[in-house]
Amino acid sequence: MALTIISLIKQVPLPTEMRMGDDGLMDRTKAKSIINIDCQFGLEAGLQLKKQYPDARMIACSMGPGSFEVALRTAISMGYDEAYLLSDRKLGGSDTYATGLAISTMLKHLGFTKDSKEPFIVLAGRQTSDGDTAHVPSQVAENLGIPQATFVETVKADGEGNVIAKRVIEGGYQMMKLPMPCAISLTPTGVPPRKPSLTGAIKARNAQITVFGIDDIGLGTEKIGLGGSPTIVANVVNIVSERPPIIMSSGHDDATVVDSLITNFYKGGNVITKKEQAEKKVSETPDFPYYDNRNGAKGIITWAETANGEITRPSIELLTPARKLAGQLGNDTKIMTLLIGKDVKKLATTLFEHGSDEVILVEDDRLEEYLVLPFSSIFAQVIKQRKPEIALFAATTSGRELAPRIGVKTGSGVTADCTGLEIGEYVNRKDKVINKPILHSRRPTYGESKLATILGFVYPQISTARAGTFEVPPVEKGRTGVVSTFKPVLSKDEFKVEILKTVRGEGSLQNLFEADIIVSGGRGATADNLSLVKQLAATLKEKGVNAEWACSRVVVDEGLAEYAHQIGQTGKTIRPKVYVAIGISGAIQHIAGMKESEKIIAIDHNPKASIFHFADFGIVGEYQDIIPELIERVKGGFTFGIEPKK
Repeated sequence: MALTIISLIKQVPLPTEMRMGDDGLMDRTKAKSIINIDCQFGLEAGLQLKKQYPDARMIACSMGPGSFEVALRTAISMGYDEAYLLSDRKLGGSDTYATGLAISTMLKHLGFTKDSKEPFIVLAGRQTSDGDTAHVPSQVAENLGIPQATFVETVKADGEGNVIAKRVIEGGYQMMKLPMPCAISLTPTGVPPRKPSLTGAIKARNAQITVFGIDDIGLGTEKIGLGGSPTIVANVVNIVSERPPIIMSSGHDDATVVDSLITNFYKGGNVITKKEQAEKKVSETPDFPYYDNRNGAKGIITWAETANGEITRPSIELLTPARKLAGQLGNDTKIMTLLIGKDVKKLATTLFEHGSDEVILVEDDRLEEYLVLPFSSIFAQVIKQRKPEIALFAATTSGRELAPRIGVKTGSGVTADCTGLEIGEYVNRKDKVINKPILHSRRPTYGESKLATILGFVYPQISTARAGTFEVPPVEKGRTGVVSTFKPVLSKDEFKVEILKTVRGEGSLQNLFEADIIVSGGRGATADNLSLVKQLAATLKEKGVNAEWACSRVVVDEGLAEYAHQIGQTGKTIRPKVYVAIGISGAIQHIAGMKESEKIIAIDHNPKASIFHFADFGIVGEYQDIIPELIERVKGGFTFGIEPKK
């Protein structure tokens, strides 16, 4: 079989070197760059597949400025044969929708379509560190009309024209079989990327990089670049800590340092001193007329994701911002929730009692487990019929691949991993109008050091919300609504992906949202594979405290913990009464997930660690020495002020 393996890669700036320009947007021109980490794992996955198909044609592709040739030559030095770069000034400012369209158009120009006679696989990283949307792999797959699997750890071919992929899901994993051609995005938990060889480096130095412009591939300007993208970045602001100054523990040995922490904890910590706020400069709003460009689109639709026969907590959380947005839009704005599955009608009551006005029901025995092809098709058909102005999804592994695929079908942009949603307006100086109402979707970006506000101008405006960001809306017992049955038109091709096995654990995901105390470990706590982190949480449980352990993204990426335990960027936001951060340096991507905790204790060996700027109490020391002392105090009755359950 003449297999072609295509790896999509991106050269990204280091988040620590990003600077904000005078226009309030990010300037990456002077930042050092590297091949995106996730993309490196995609490259290696392709090279692993080549072991099964030694004659496979290996292609690396990228989109960006001429400087991206460096990344493509690195791919060749690792073992790839050909490299293609799509580079054109007219692509500048493209959002993920426009990027997915441009890349897929280049692939079609190279002869790769869903009807290709020769099989091919498109590999990509799960997401890029500068955007962290995880949208482009789904958008490329939808534009090519091929099946996909995202958040994949391992991939191999079965020798019969199929790919077997292990896909990460909340609390577990799925084994999937996809027919070629297909698209796969890889997490950084697979086979680590190899270093370039000497012969590879020599080959790369002399290799020809083919550079295309948009005219070369037959791509017009209508849906690319800043002007053609369905979403724009309205502004970017720095994320700063809102906590009072930290109280550091002191002592002549580990035992007295821990005693100092306990004393400080019971005193209650510092408080923020009120200062007079500086007068804010308010820019004048021009005297433009208001313009409503919804063109009849009305209402809000959400997706009710199910697992283990129940609606997932993140899907119920969506109803909190949905109700708020509906109130801002007007009392006649209805909330619809799409419920897809096998024998799921009974779950409608839960949705009504939490705020849905209408449940649109699609029941089919073939849809017991989530599958992106039929689910995206169903959603697109419902959107075409109902014409909602806003569509909301939880930013779970499934929601983050489903939403962008639907976005391509509807021509809509998608904003990922939002922590804030509200209705506002947009001063359109080009057309001299004020667009109102319009959804303001706020999300952390650039390593979560910045908070970006994204606006969408194609309806529905689609956003995914980070799990745990919004609280579960209060239950209104007896509240009811309308159940509508929808009969979608589905083809056999939409069921070409087969789920071979689903392994979903119980508890850890839900426990993180409900725990009073969370003990979390970072890279600095992995010398014992998080053993002491887990032991502290277990000791608290033995004392009757609702405690759970968690970790930072890097720990998951290194394969030491499951995705369900991850806090922060692309993970989840939690609000425990006490958060104990052990060996977590304070990379800002983790801060966004834990900053809503009532009290934060940081333990790290580095006195200059950023985590100390975001905590209430701190200990500088080696965790292997500090945590055993803390465990002994817990055994003796110290439970961080939480009353143990009898």
